[in-house]
Amino acid sequence: MTKELWLLEKILSISSINGEDNACKIAEFIYQYLKENNVEVTIQYIDDRHANVLATVPGKSKQTVIWNGHLDTVPYGEIEEWDTDPKIPKEKEGKIYARGASDMKSGLAAMVYLLGEIGMSGKKPENTIYFLGTCDEEKGGIGAEKILEQNAMPEAELLLIGEPTGCRLGVAQKGCLWTEISVQGITSHGAYPWEGCNAIEYGIEMFLHLKEWIESFEHDILGNATVQVTMVNGGVAPNMTPDCAKFLLDIRTVPGLDVQMVLKKIEKIGEELYVESGRRVGFDVQVLNERRAIELVEENVWLKYFKECLEQEGEKPEEIGINYFTDASILTRRCKEMAVLLFGPGEPHMAHKPNEYVEIEKYKEYIRLLCRIFDISYPKIGK
Repeated sequence: MTKELWLLEKILSISSINGEDNACKIAEFIYQYLKENNVEVTIQYIDDRHANVLATVPGKSKQTVIWNGHLDTVPYGEIEEWDTDPKIPKEKEGKIYARGASDMKSGLAAMVYLLGEIGMSGKKPENTIYFLGTCDEEKGGIGAEKILEQNAMPEAELLLIGEPTGCRLGVAQKGCLWTEISVQGITSHGAYPWEGCNAIEYGIEMFLHLKEWIESFEHDILGNATVQVTMVNGGVAPNMTPDCAKFLLDIRTVPGLDVQMVLKKIEKIGEELYVESGRRVGFDVQVLNERRAIELVEENVWLKYFKECLEQEGEKPEEIGINYFTDASILTRRCKEMAVLLFGPGEPHMAHKPNEYVEIEKYKEYIRLLCRIFDISYPKIGK
């Protein structure tokens, strides 16, 4: 087995399910691997179950680029829906199956492999490469938050994230807002609903008005912004008007629609409905998670350069958008002008699904493309 495939299978075999496994184990493995390959590397412990791994490879120029990959995965789901054991990487028909194969341990492994090859060669790439292996990306992003808190990320021209794009150029990603709307109404006997104020019905009206407004925002690549109710809690009894209700909303924003715009709109809708109906009702809005939308403009020099390099490798550059959020929305919080590109070997349609896989040739192709783009010519990756 070749070294790059051995590393991929090793990283896949270290279970790092968010909320279940000790993420320090995979951070410690990568730390040890890079250290043994003469790469300057450190571990940033957050608690006894979470850690980031950070590495630096000096370049010929002062220009710095950041490579990022997250260490965690989502759970396996229903094991019986898998044709192979999701805990153990299995090679079959030119693919490697395991949880995390696409999202995004293949991108992570490729980056770690190349850093190790650079370290062993003693040669310098054109740019200084700063690697961030972050934990907890699949939930709260505490790994990325810790990096900002400790100022552990240098100024850079590019943030490259190895999320699954099928080696296509992920130039835009939706933002995310999870918000909980708590509605306070007035209870009454079910036979006399006019004597109370139905908190559930009021919340539904608020949601329908908000949905119409949010879905009016559109992006050329990402499509429309979306919102859906993902959890509802309310009611007392079948014969009682509910006096309280909670609605959890999952909102996916596009560039041009930010969190503050959404929150102001929720307040406005609630107040307008109150005035129009004369209802005796109140509401409260709580933000549970927020990630901003990101896009890379067509004129960006890095995007042009990536396209040129792909064409030189005989690949046709293709731009795509990503509907899910990544650590980029946290890592770029203090530097919103930094170019962000999602680019990895996994397939986005396989993320979080049973029988998740990565194509072996796509994984090797990704390594070759990174070599071309960042002037890393020494690893011998055959087609």
